[in-house]
Amino acid sequence: MVRLPQLSANRIYPAKSFNNLNFASNPTKQQCPSLLKSNAILRFRALSQLHFATDSKTCVPLSWNSLIRGFATSKGESQREAIWAFIAMRRSEAIPNELTYPFLFKACAALLALEEGRQVQSDVLKRGLGSNIYVQNTLIHFYGSCSKTVDARLVFDEMLIRTVVSWNSIISACVESSQFCDAVGLLGNMRDGGHEPDETTMVILLSACAELGNLSLGRWIHSQVIEKGLIVNCKLGTALVDMYAKCGAVDYASLVFHRMPERNVWTWSTMILGHAGLVEDGKRFFDEMKHVHGIKPMMLHYGAMVDVLGRASCLEEAFAFVMNMPIEPDAIVWRTLLNCCNIHAKNDYDGVGEKARKRLLELEPRRSGNFLMVANKYAEVGMWAQAAHVRNGMRDMGLKKMAGESCIEVHGSILRFVSGDSFQLNRDGILLLLDGLNLHMKLVEYELSSFVIL
Repeated sequence: MVRLPQLSANRIYPAKSFNNLNFASNPTKQQCPSLLKSNAILRFRALSQLHFATDSKTCVPLSWNSLIRGFATSKGESQREAIWAFIAMRRSEAIPNELTYPFLFKACAALLALEEGRQVQSDVLKRGLGSNIYVQNTLIHFYGSCSKTVDARLVFDEMLIRTVVSWNSIISACVESSQFCDAVGLLGNMRDGGHEPDETTMVILLSACAELGNLSLGRWIHSQVIEKGLIVNCKLGTALVDMYAKCGAVDYASLVFHRMPERNVWTWSTMILGHAGLVEDGKRFFDEMKHVHGIKPMMLHYGAMVDVLGRASCLEEAFAFVMNMPIEPDAIVWRTLLNCCNIHAKNDYDGVGEKARKRLLELEPRRSGNFLMVANKYAEVGMWAQAAHVRNGMRDMGLKKMAGESCIEVHGSILRFVSGDSFQLNRDGILLLLDGLNLHMKLVEYELSSFVIL
């Protein structure tokens, strides 16, 4: 049986504790007006008055499972209502089964409801369903969505039977937490376990390659797609375009893009971003998307164009583009603009960087990365007092800097380095090599200065 990750015995919640979740057990009109207004809840109320169709062996009301599944797979705030439906189900005489919990975990994953999901897992273990493969797969997905990779890995490691979906779930959990090297490493383990990757696996791994900038590995994954005869659907094609673009192989990205029989808004956004630095090409793709293919730009498309203009040092044009957007720009758009200002206009003579900084901190006042970006920008131009003020503000708010991490590829192997990590296997050899390089540079500098004097 799978252990409950990071939960002590006194934190396994009894059944009645579901009434103490963040979702009221008896919602009122003031607590959730949208709930009472929806037709789905009217049906929910009606269902609660009926005798349900049941499975004769388990006495599980099939209508409850259908209702929970309907809420969990709907868009918007319906996932919250799925948990409310489960609370009402528990208060009735209905007994949940293995078909109930997967959709509950999906709802908790969509809501990032960590504590609620853990209480649901507690209920799973009490029902003796902790080893059910469908429940375990969605549990891994839930923990991955909440960036709890350790918990997801614990569930995965204790699975008696695994499927391709199980492997995809744990690989995706690593990617969600930016553990890209671990995600790529799991591919070999997956094959050793007798499972061949499918289209979904390739999409997840390509996203890891894109973030690592590992073009050779990305090409190898592309070759595996071709060798196995996998269908390059819109999702897989977009992942390939994204990988090639982020790894600097824009020509290959364009080749895949033009060979795709079907493209969606994500494909176009990826292609626009891939042409960062090529302003005219980026503008052309943006205009074609709107006027030729009739695709209405979304926030990510506007953000892509800001990135294209910013990387080309067209900062004032980028700022004007942001201000003229038909939708309110989000924090990602402003952060993109600020990052470009930090690179191309450190002295910020036109004031674009300061305007972007102010708006970004208004939208995300507790994101440590934003403060670090601003502090580093001040430090680079010698504004030490302002930089110290920003860092002191971070400290006062309890914000911490995430450890820096980088990966390099050497002869097909990926090596990861984390700031402050003194347990690297080849640490002594690395330090010795760095000392040698440092000495060599000093010798070269001395020889050059002697040459100039002569």
